[in-house]
Amino acid sequence: MTEPIYDVVVVGAGIIGLSTAMALLDRYPKARLVVLEKDATSATQQSGHNSGVIHSGIYYKPGSFKSKFCVEGRRTMAAFCEDNGIPTWRCGKLIVANSEAEIARLEALHERGLANQVEGLERVGPDRINEIEPHVRAREALWAPNTGIVDFRKVAAAFADKVRLAGGEIRFHCALLRAIDRSSHTVLETTSGAIETRHVINCAGLHSDRVALTMGTDPGLQIIPFRGEYFTLKKEREHLVKGLIYPVPDPTFPFLGVHLTQTMKGWVEAGPNAVLATQREGYSRWNFSPRDFSETLAYPGFWKMLARDWRTGLWEINRSLRKSVFLASLQALVPELTAQDLAGAGSGVRAQAVDRAGNLLDDFRIEQAGRSIHVLNAPSPGATSSLVIGQHVAELAASQFSL
Repeated sequence: MTEPIYDVVVVGAGIIGLSTAMALLDRYPKARLVVLEKDATSATQQSGHNSGVIHSGIYYKPGSFKSKFCVEGRRTMAAFCEDNGIPTWRCGKLIVANSEAEIARLEALHERGLANQVEGLERVGPDRINEIEPHVRAREALWAPNTGIVDFRKVAAAFADKVRLAGGEIRFHCALLRAIDRSSHTVLETTSGAIETRHVINCAGLHSDRVALTMGTDPGLQIIPFRGEYFTLKKEREHLVKGLIYPVPDPTFPFLGVHLTQTMKGWVEAGPNAVLATQREGYSRWNFSPRDFSETLAYPGFWKMLARDWRTGLWEINRSLRKSVFLASLQALVPELTAQDLAGAGSGVRAQAVDRAGNLLDDFRIEQAGRSIHVLNAPSPGATSSLVIGQHVAELAASQFSL
């Protein structure tokens, strides 16, 4: 008996792939849909290794996908969690500034947040800072009271349940190997056999560029993995952090800087940094993939990025290798912290798309090509925005596919 032809195959059971599948089945309840995941469970990569922040939309350029999707994403994610019994905590975020340069950037950030219609945003001085975060010392800060936290692994599990309840399938240990175009459909060769489908949606995260190439689409970019390393605070020192404490980010980079984060996982995280990883799923500095690293070195965009940003890259390596430097970044937020306060470490890997000119893409990139749609760049706030991204991809599918 031959494999049935599916209407849609979604590649990747991360939070965006599952949200997309959920949105498609809601729109097309009779669609034959399967989600393919190379790992043993859902949300094993970026979706399960982030800090769990439900971002409010302050940072992103007005009019960008990130700004539009994140502001609506915070609202829809909070509502979804409430409706499905997933614990959240609206603990608020404090973005602090001390130098004149930081204060100028804080003012620009405040204006951007207002342009993005972030609710409750407030510029605060030392007295109010002390009320919000008693152990922070700063001249000025931006207070975003509606920023919250959640365990996105639980969100992804709820998405997966809804996909199955709606009649969709999820296949684990099922990695895409090759795609063969036929006149009316595509044959996907996987580690679990061949699958025939009319349409493909690529939500492969760290491997999204490779999946696009496998599907015959040149994405015009490459995923460069950046490892974000963090410490946790010892239990007796967790009282130093009430909610979320962030520095003012460097506007030239899509990273938010080392920060202090309450989590729903039961600990306070200190970090992460952003250091080049030598493996796409390289959660340890000792992880190395000859294929992954050789692809990075062979990509012209990497060398153009390096030529422009090598000083920042060296700084991040220095901070990765020297705990005292990492600690100094944290003490700029909470001066009372000491090296003895930093306990066990962890990490995540960010799938950062870099174009051929060496630019780190600072917005979501979602493109349609033939019978496929490719989510090519969806790092933070991808998890916050996942419900909105899923709806957006479903609308693209409705307009471009024959479903």
